[in-house]
Amino acid sequence: MKHSLAILSSLLIAGLATSCGPNATNGALIGGAVGAGAGAIIGNQNHGHNGEGALIGAATGAAIGGAIGNQKDQENQRRYEESQGYYR
Repeated sequence: MKHSLAILSSLLIAGLATSCGPNATNGALIGGAVGAGAGAIIGNQNHGHNGEGALIGAATGAAIGGAIGNQKDQENQRRYEESQGYYR
């Protein structure tokens, strides 16, 4: 179970980090790091499951950070396209 969760988390983070714009990539990486730290702390408080908590926290943090960053990338793209229409 631990190995499949680790593989799934790694693939999720890699997918989010490589298929997005700059804000989504940064959000996924920062969210994964913060989530791993928080998950390790919470997991350690729950009968010493810090490794599992770190994996779950990293996956969750990366997904949330990537989604927030992707939203920012879409907003930036929309603003850019609007500004280009003004000069045409």
